[in-house]
Amino acid sequence: WYHDNLTRHAAEALLLSNGQDGSYLLRKSNEREDLYSLSVRGKDSVKHFHIERTGASFKFGFNEFSSLKELVMHFANQPLIGSETGTLIVLKHPYPRQVEEPSIYESVRVHTAMQTGRTESDLVPNAPALGTKEGYLVKQGKIVKNWKTRWFTLHRNELKYFKDQTATEPIRALDLTECSAVQFDYSQERVNCFCLVFPLRTYYLCAKTGIEADEWIKILRWKLSQIRKQLEERNATLSS
Repeated sequence: WYHDNLTRHAAEALLLSNGQDGSYLLRKSNEREDLYSLSVRGKDSVKHFHIERTGASFKFGFNEFSSLKELVMHFANQPLIGSETGTLIVLKHPYPRQVEEPSIYESVRVHTAMQTGRTESDLVPNAPALGTKEGYLVKQGKIVKNWKTRWFTLHRNELKYFKDQTATEPIRALDLTECSAVQFDYSQERVNCFCLVFPLRTYYLCAKTGIEADEWIKILRWKLSQIRKQLEERNATLSS
């Protein structure tokens, strides 16, 4: 269940498409050398917990363990608190590392089909959460061209943004089926910017780092390619 250099988003895709409540895996954190990330699925979402390596022990919150195996055994009986809502998660199902780790989101679906013996097309309705992402971005205003930090969530074909991470109602939900392009943008004075082109408006967004901006662009472009593919298949079916 240790997946070394698996990315956060690939871990989410694997656990959401091919896991169940309590499925978990461990991977290196991209934040620091001495940090690991424990990714756990619970109630159709994936939570990520930091584990810090200090000498010969592993620190998780206020607890310290002599090995990762001891940590996992502990939380197999003692639930983790998964979020601000108090969701309890128990480590029940290790996600095996003897898998081909996906380099792109589409291959997650193929991998899942191979694991379950189903065909790739069978998995479309059963993996609605493939390619989810969330995080803070800085957005340019529509009329007053000032920049404000907003919390963005990407789920299915909808990109929502909220005032902050604690807000329950989105300021706006963008339907990606109406988006024609996603690309890096160099017209702004800020760095790490990209834009989403819609018929009535182009949205300008900036990430903290170039890597983060690139991640958003890649996953949004993947979404658009899936939307176009579904549209082409639907049109081909109608014409036949």
